[in-house]
Amino acid sequence: MNNAPLLRVIGLAVLLFVLVLASSTTTYVVEPGTRGIAVTLGKAADQFLPEGFGFKAPFVTSIVPVNIRQRTRSVRAECFSSDLQQVIADLRVQYRVPEQSVVTIFKQFAGDPFDSLIAPRVQEALKEVTALQTAVQIVKSREEIKQKALSAARLKIGNLLTVEDVVIQDLHLSSELERAIEAKMVAEQQAAQARFTQTQTEIEAQTAVIRARGEAEAIKVRGEALRHNPSFLRLQMVERWNGRSPMVVPFETNTTAAGFLLPMGSAQTTPEP
Repeated sequence: MNNAPLLRVIGLAVLLFVLVLASSTTTYVVEPGTRGIAVTLGKAADQFLPEGFGFKAPFVTSIVPVNIRQRTRSVRAECFSSDLQQVIADLRVQYRVPEQSVVTIFKQFAGDPFDSLIAPRVQEALKEVTALQTAVQIVKSREEIKQKALSAARLKIGNLLTVEDVVIQDLHLSSELERAIEAKMVAEQQAAQARFTQTQTEIEAQTAVIRARGEAEAIKVRGEALRHNPSFLRLQMVERWNGRSPMVVPFETNTTAAGFLLPMGSAQTTPEP
């Protein structure tokens, strides 16, 4: 039996396997959002590799990816206020590794640099900021506390890593302190409402005084007009006449005496028998 064709097929398969293995050890691919560090015989290169396809020395060089995308991690900070009240803050920290720090981060920090560099600095910064504020101020000024803590954390971390933002998700206080803060805020709201009511009352009183002065001035003007021109009253009566018969009829036009009332009832005349 001739086994030459079978041997040739097996030889081709082995050769193909060797070629695939050799190509896989001589090429690499750096995925988007990452940078590669070439490690040859235990020594890391001084320059990172950009994303994309490339060649490397087979069997002796490996490519380690370093993520440079923005990531978000949670951290908890136990702080004390200036009035010695404990405040526990739940934070969300957004950070990333800049390109210029990829090699340094890989050589000097094991694992995720967040645990060894960012989290401790953020906690320290927040403790320093809250130590200067009372518990009530911390609760009422969360945005101000966050901005100050973010600035302090960036100064502590430097340019090695980039902290994009720090979000204060929640603040945990003791039940007694929460009730005291709530009662104080309610009292402040009631005081503000009382001040608003007082101001509104003063404005209404001033408006009434102004209106009364205006009416008094108008009455004075009418009185002066009647005194100097008695026909002014007749003019006003004509202007305001509603089309019905008047109840007051003046006497002769050459006298200023008052008129007399006309009976305006609806009595009917009794017919003659």
